Amino acid sequence: MAGQARVTAVLGPTNTGKTHYAIERMLAHRTGVIGLPLRLLAREVYDRIVAMRGPSVVALVTGEERIVPDRTQYWVCTTEAMPEGLMADFVALDEIQLCADPERGHVFTDRLLRARGTHETLLLGADTMRGAIAAQVPGVNFVRRERFSDLTYIGQKKISRMPRRSAIVGFSVDQVYAIAELLRRQKGGAAVVMGALSPRTRNAQVDLYQNGDVDYLVATDAIGMGLNLDIDHVAFSSLSKFDGRRMRYLMPNELAQIAGRAGRYTKDGTFGVTGEAPALDEGMAEAIQEHRFAPIRKLQWRNSRLDFGTTDRLIASLEERTDDEWLTRGREADDLMALKLLSAVDGIRHRATDPKSVKLLWDVCRIPDFRGISHAEHAGLLEKIFGYLHEFGRVPDDWLSAQVRRIDRTDGEIDALSKRLAYIRTWTYVAQRAGWLDDESHWRGATRAVEDRLSDALHERLTQRFVDRRTSVLLRRLKQKESLVAEVNDKGEVTVEGQFIGRLEGFRFSQDKAASPDEAKTLRQASLQALKPEFHLRADRFYNAPDTEIDFTDQGGLMWGEHAIGKLVAGSEPLKPEAQAFVDEEAGHDVAQKVQRRLQHFIDRKIATLFEPLLAMSRDEAMTGLARGFAFRMVESMGVLPRDQVTQEVKDLDQDARGALRKHGIRFGQFTIFMPLLLKPAPTRLRLVLWSLAQNLQEFPESPPPGLVTIPSDPTAPETYHTMAGYRKAGDRAIRIDMLERLADMLRSEDSRGGFEATADMLSITGMTLDQFAGLMEGLGYKAEKGEREKVKPVTEVVPEAEGDAPAADTPVMDADTPPEGGIVEAPETPAPAEEPAPAAEVEAIADEGIAPVDETADNVEKIDDGIPQTSDDETPQGTAPDADVAGPEIETFYTFTWAGFGRRREGGGAGNRGQKGQGKPRGGKPKSGKGGGKGKRQNAGNKGGGNQSRTYESRPPKKDKIDPDNPFAAALMGLKDKQ
Repeated sequence: MAGQARVTAVLGPTNTGKTHYAIERMLAHRTGVIGLPLRLLAREVYDRIVAMRGPSVVALVTGEERIVPDRTQYWVCTTEAMPEGLMADFVALDEIQLCADPERGHVFTDRLLRARGTHETLLLGADTMRGAIAAQVPGVNFVRRERFSDLTYIGQKKISRMPRRSAIVGFSVDQVYAIAELLRRQKGGAAVVMGALSPRTRNAQVDLYQNGDVDYLVATDAIGMGLNLDIDHVAFSSLSKFDGRRMRYLMPNELAQIAGRAGRYTKDGTFGVTGEAPALDEGMAEAIQEHRFAPIRKLQWRNSRLDFGTTDRLIASLEERTDDEWLTRGREADDLMALKLLSAVDGIRHRATDPKSVKLLWDVCRIPDFRGISHAEHAGLLEKIFGYLHEFGRVPDDWLSAQVRRIDRTDGEIDALSKRLAYIRTWTYVAQRAGWLDDESHWRGATRAVEDRLSDALHERLTQRFVDRRTSVLLRRLKQKESLVAEVNDKGEVTVEGQFIGRLEGFRFSQDKAASPDEAKTLRQASLQALKPEFHLRADRFYNAPDTEIDFTDQGGLMWGEHAIGKLVAGSEPLKPEAQAFVDEEAGHDVAQKVQRRLQHFIDRKIATLFEPLLAMSRDEAMTGLARGFAFRMVESMGVLPRDQVTQEVKDLDQDARGALRKHGIRFGQFTIFMPLLLKPAPTRLRLVLWSLAQNLQEFPESPPPGLVTIPSDPTAPETYHTMAGYRKAGDRAIRIDMLERLADMLRSEDSRGGFEATADMLSITGMTLDQFAGLMEGLGYKAEKGEREKVKPVTEVVPEAEGDAPAADTPVMDADTPPEGGIVEAPETPAPAEEPAPAAEVEAIADEGIAPVDETADNVEKIDDGIPQTSDDETPQGTAPDADVAGPEIETFYTFTWAGFGRRREGGGAGNRGQKGQGKPRGGKPKSGKGGGKGKRQNAGNKGGGNQSRTYESRPPKKDKIDPDNPFAAALMGLKDKQ
């Protein structure tokens, strides 16, 4: 029969249509069998034939899968699983050059020598097999097929520059994964194809590539075995591999088998190297391009006539040699190695004593080591299976169920799932063996279901790890030159073609932080192209937005809602800053200009509103001369000017000039000249930002919280910070300048030479405790001396003071506009209208903005009414403890303040012991004062309070050794007694 059958060898390089031709020839016969080198390829061919003839007549038989319909006509098998004795009309063997493979070659050689169709046999493979086939198959007809397309070597290329539709080949799992990871970061991802994958996983991965979801394929040499993919370029990442025994370089014909996957049908292909692979030498590259390779001289062979008498005789028959010069005994295969290990086990040797048992043992030894574990561990598993089969004739369901159940888990990462897939293949193989299980159909379905679940999970993990769908989709649309659809939700999240790519913050696109640096350029290119229309729409919306939606920060940033869209930079003048927009360059010049104009309008209007009194004064053309010059100084200092910086300018102003300035809201304080309206929180906050810009500060100091009379002073702050914030630094704290002026009004009537104590009003307006107030006064130039005394019991009746308690007519009143010179100020002949304290309306206006004087009911302010502490009826009177008789008198702490320039206090000097002069304020009363007469005149003050002592006042300044000229409160001295 074999001699009458027509045998044809169809030889040639890849992409010659050999497999397609074999399928056509098989379908031309009533029955047929085709043997293929890989389970993956077998499944592909099976699916093609099923599509043409239907599933009812096509069988698929592999080591782990068996689909055999009742009316089977066509058998698609792996070469090892080809059934014998079918007497099919047609038989085809694909990739026949694998007869020379050291590991599997003996199986292919056996089929070459013995597998025949009754009418036609096709041997498909490389032209290197011509001599061997001619020697082993008498009467064979040879058909030479040429490639439909050219294959060209293009040398080395970096992976980052790899052309689309490329396959990159690695020869280890680690190598494949590393390349796939790199492609994911740089190109959006890659599909992964390896021989160890299940057909279901492999098909799902191939679909990713074939459908265009990814443009790159990373594979082992499994793609060289007939997988038909649309590949334009094949790149080798290595030229050597581990063949199961050792590392070796690939032969030119092996490289050609893989490189030949590039270019399908009439489309030309290219190949080259990448990564660390060295460039191919010119001779090898030329041989691959022209398909010229050394012919195969030896075929791997193993005796197929086996002796099952005993295990020793079986081993001997498997190791039998041949005299055929074309055939060579292959290296020891895994099944033979397992047989030798098991036959040395006493229990196995005692069981395998007859041909049937030896045959069973050999069938068990042929279970492949899918798990890739050690030979000894694999042999241990085979020993259990043989023991069950020999003793019970079946593998127990409960034992097999336990094995499968341990594997049936889809959690874990790629390596764990790959290992479980390898394990389940062992049990799918066992389930395919006839007679090994009680319910074969159940276990075939069960193991197949587990494999499918694991395959799907593995595909999902591979895709998650090696495919960035976002980048892949965007790249594909860009290359197709399609307009991308971008959407921005109310949270600013940007999606392009349904893929989240980042956030639009104002007019700057912030890429997804999960993207790697290699992905950044690709994502930005795609996203900004899609976002251009959104930039224009958003710019129009911003340009028409009200000022209430825009604000500035303490650091000079410009905000639209919660997004920073610009910043302020110093301009030609402090009150004329410039707005700088934050707009991505890709948004375009028009968008940037529109945003910048709107920001400039905003800040200009903000300055015009908050500094309106100051700007109105600068535009007052009726103001001339010194008044106009002083107004310019006020504008330059943004409404707050320390008086000591303009002492002479203030002196030079006449009353008309001062009046003109007062009309614009300027207040001439004893320490500061300022506009009370500009001390409100909003103008203060803006003034600090504008001042920081003018000072070119890297970090802007923040505005103090509104409503505080004093704040801790910042020793690290720039020199004029406290002034710009509306405060004057005094020791460890700084006091608000309007409150300082009110305090100065109170101190003006105190005896700063003889010493005085703080009143309740002083503590109230500063919001301080007595100790804190002492620190403040020291910061203002006073000397604070602490003392203790017996606390005076509260007075039950208080005689009210005379209504008004106006100053005596003979006591001079100091003009706050005229600071003291040498301690005594000459009274003007025509007194100017009093400027201090501030008008009530003015104080109320400040209070409305959150900077009102501190509440007198605050925790740190003692409640005092006219200097008398209040107690309820049921309370123990202040100063009277229940055990006063035992504890003794209650002691209180007090401070005596003197101007530091006087240098000393009188002996015994508490506030209640100030000597005999009587210049100080008596405890429980107010000082008496009066206004002096004309310049250079002396007046008798009369006998006050029934006393006989007279007082004399003079307008000339006292001697230098008596009055400190640096005393800022010299105006508080009402006069000095004439020397006797």
